Formats: sequence, C-alpha cells, structure tokens
Amino acid sequence: MKLNLALTLAALILAIAFSLESRAAQSPNDCDEMTIYNYSTAMCEGKAMAGMPMTMIMAHGNLFVTGDLEEGPRAQNKVAAPNMLMADAGTTIGDRNYLNLDVMLTAERWAFPKQGYPLLLQIGEENEDHEPFLDAQHPHSSPIMGLTLSDTYSLNATDHIKVFAAPRGAATDGPTAFMHRPSGEVNPDAPLGHHIGQDVGHISSSVVGVEYRRNKSNLEFSTFSGQEPEPTKVDLPTYTPDSYAFRFTQQLNREIHAMASAAYVKNPEHDLDHLWRYSLSIYTNTKFLSGWEFHDAFIYGLVNFYDHAGALNSFLYEAALEKEKSTVWGRFEALERTPDELSITQSNDRSTGRYVELLTLGYTHALVQHNVNIGASVSKDFLPIDYQRDYGGNPLTAKIFAEVSGHWMNER
Repeated sequence: MKLNLALTLAALILAIAFSLESRAAQSPNDCDEMTIYNYSTAMCEGKAMAGMPMTMIMAHGNLFVTGDLEEGPRAQNKVAAPNMLMADAGTTIGDRNYLNLDVMLTAERWAFPKQGYPLLLQIGEENEDHEPFLDAQHPHSSPIMGLTLSDTYSLNATDHIKVFAAPRGAATDGPTAFMHRPSGEVNPDAPLGHHIGQDVGHISSSVVGVEYRRNKSNLEFSTFSGQEPEPTKVDLPTYTPDSYAFRFTQQLNREIHAMASAAYVKNPEHDLDHLWRYSLSIYTNTKFLSGWEFHDAFIYGLVNFYDHAGALNSFLYEAALEKEKSTVWGRFEALERTPDELSITQSNDRSTGRYVELLTLGYTHALVQHNVNIGASVSKDFLPIDYQRDYGGNPLTAKIFAEVSGHWMNER
C-alpha cells in the first residue's frame, strides 16, 4: 500500500476516534424540538427558537478498507478505502435565524486505485489519463466534497425557510445520497445507478438554493453549474449557474417519507449539451420493541440524453436489519447500460440500453459499538447474453471489509 494511502487512512482513523455514538444516519423521529431533519443528509440540524439561543457542532464519518475477489476477465482484485468526514457548525442569530456551515471531506482520490474502486458494471467520469472509469467507481472530489453555508429562518415551530449556497455541495437533485441513507451506510459500494437519475447531484458546483418546509411537506429549488467536478483534480472551481432542479419531500407518517425530483443539467460532460434527470424514492425507518431496527429505500431514476441514449432507467431496493452488534443488509439493482458504456465488443445498436442486474447480500458485525466493524458480502451480476461474452458469464464477487465510523455532537 502506498505511503500516502497509509497516512490518509491513519489520519481518518484518528479524526473519528473521538466518536461517542455509533451511527451517523438518522430518521426524522430522532430529531427533538430543537432540531430539524435534513432529508438530504439524513441528519438532525439545529433551528432557532425564541428565547432559546443554541450553538451546535457535529462531526461524523466513516472509513472502509475493502478487498474483493471478482470473477471473469474484467476482474480488478485490489484494495480500496471509501471514506468521508463531515463537520457541521451552527448557531442561532436572534430568535428566528440559524446560521450553519457544513463541510464534507474525503481522501478517496488517494485511497482508490488509479483505475477506481473495483465494481463490475459501474461507469462514470474519467481518470487522470482521461480514460473512462469502467467497471469501477470514481473517487469523490478530494479533499473537499462539499462546502455549504445556510441560513434557516423559522416562521413558527413547524414552518421554515432555508437559503443556502455552496461552491461545491448538494443540488436539490435526486434521492438522499447513498452514504447518508440508514439503509445504505453499511455498504461500501456506490449504487450502479449513481449517474442514472440517482445521487450524482450530491456533488455539484456553484449551488444556490432555497427550501420551504411547511409541517411535513418540504419543497426545494436550486440552480447550479451542470459541469461536473473532475474527481482526479484537487480544486474548487466556481462557475456561472446554468442548471436547475426541484425536489419535493413528504413525510407520510412517523416511519415513512417519500421524495421526488427533476433536474435540467447543462453541459455535464464535454461532449454532452444537456440532459434531464428524474427520481422517485421512498424510505422506511422502523424500530421494533424487540430491539431490532429496519431501514429500507426504494429508488427509481431516469436520465434522458445521457451517453447518446434517449432514456436510461434505474431501479434500486436496499435494506438493513440491525440489532445490537449485528446488521444484515442487501441491495438489488436493475438498470440500463448501453454496449458503448461497457465497451461490449459484439453487440448491435450501441446506444440502446439493456438491463443489467446486481444482487448483493452482506453482513456486518460490530466489534466496538458499531464504531469498529468487520463485514463481508457476496454479489451476483445478471447480464444479457451479448454482455456475458465480455464478462465471462454472470460473474460473482466476494468482498471482505473493515470499517471505522462514528458520530459526535456538542450542543449548548
């Protein structure tokens, strides 16, 4: 392992060693009267209340170290370390305003192999040699994945208006990002549908937005630059916003909420003039009297004009069932990939998507209160016949991993 990777891992482990609680992701029911639920990050944030000044500082993060064994001629059996660290500081100003600074960091640029995080059927972005990441997940923009300043104005106890700006941050586009979802945070793999109408919008440039929350309904709008950050560059460029997105979230009851979004994205890539992204998602968070907790998410994504295809669809269902030190989890995906995207050697109609499927089952065991975990998973791909020639059939992947994670909060 490279020296810089070893130093990166050590630094991140130290950064989250202060953790007092186990899990970062929360559900709306975890928020008290002094906080408000952020559906984008699955976290409780502060809010202003008359006569009750408050300052809140939070940090949470995780670090995976993974090793896998993939079948087939495209196997890339390498060690990688997906990671993120999020810090959040906010304070009330007067009786109605809550000012908040959110910073999200990662070292994935230095913790992934040059070819990316090994993941069969995954595509998106280019590496430092300007070659597409193929059968691999690209690293997230390092070291700054997000930097957002926001002001939440409380109209009353349940209604709020929030304005926010970020040189790099989350546009109001897509579902809750995979690393924040309670159903997905135990899984080190990014969804295959990451760029197919799902959570690619969680890292956008030059974001300016507004959110209006009325009781259990939440409406968001943002404008941003459609030009996607280059994952292998260490920079924080700003551009003129040329794209926009709407998102609506509805809390259906204490355990279920649903989300829908639509986004127009201008010039996301050098050879693409524009595209449209849409998503629908529903989330369940249930705590049973027996001590078990169940989290799941169903996500549908649609993108038009991406990679020269008229339309590409993606479906995802993931779930996690946990109690004490044990978490059983899984994910099923069905999505369209074109022959050109996957560099399929023998196939007609190169820009028409064909469905590929992936089923993953995993288990995570906590060694120290969910702060230090070990786990394993098995994944099976199901491919069209003309894709199987390049992948050696329907390949199987076995993965083992270690994880350090945690959440810390100070409120006064």
